[in-house]
Amino acid sequence: MRSKIIGSQRFVPARRKLIGSLALCILLPACTQARPKVAALEPTSETACELDGMILKDYPGPKAQIHYAQGKPEFFCDLMELFSMLLMPEQKRPVTAVFVQDMGKTAWEHPDGNWIDAKSAFYVAGSKKLGSMGPTFGSFSSMADAEAFAKKEGGKILRFEQITQDMLNRSGDAAHDTTMSH
Repeated sequence: MRSKIIGSQRFVPARRKLIGSLALCILLPACTQARPKVAALEPTSETACELDGMILKDYPGPKAQIHYAQGKPEFFCDLMELFSMLLMPEQKRPVTAVFVQDMGKTAWEHPDGNWIDAKSAFYVAGSKKLGSMGPTFGSFSSMADAEAFAKKEGGKILRFEQITQDMLNRSGDAAHDTTMSH
């Protein structure tokens, strides 16, 4: 089939447009790189914290894991350590996923499973609850759980992007951070 010229414009028959559109639909996905979805891993009884070598399952409070574009995931026995690692200016490795435990669905003393996306979590800073390294953040998948925890244990609710390096006392103590109001 030939295209028709009407006036000064060239019109392509509908069949050629359809074939061209189908070819584009078939070839376009080949141009994009599909990234596999990253899933949280459950630590074993031997999984140790990346920063201090402590066995995760031996300590209370929420744990965390960072998955990078290359290499093995890193595990953390405390959320203060997680944020210390993520917020270090020298941390340049491409991060593909960060997970924390939903403390609204697992026991504080012996957390197990219930991994959630760290960037969508609600955090409670400055509570009376202690993690492996002392005061730590509590992490929750819902605002209602975070509010109930803060009412019972004290603290202030924050989102992922509100947590700053200044809130991370070198001793891991968020409870005495004067930059946060309680």
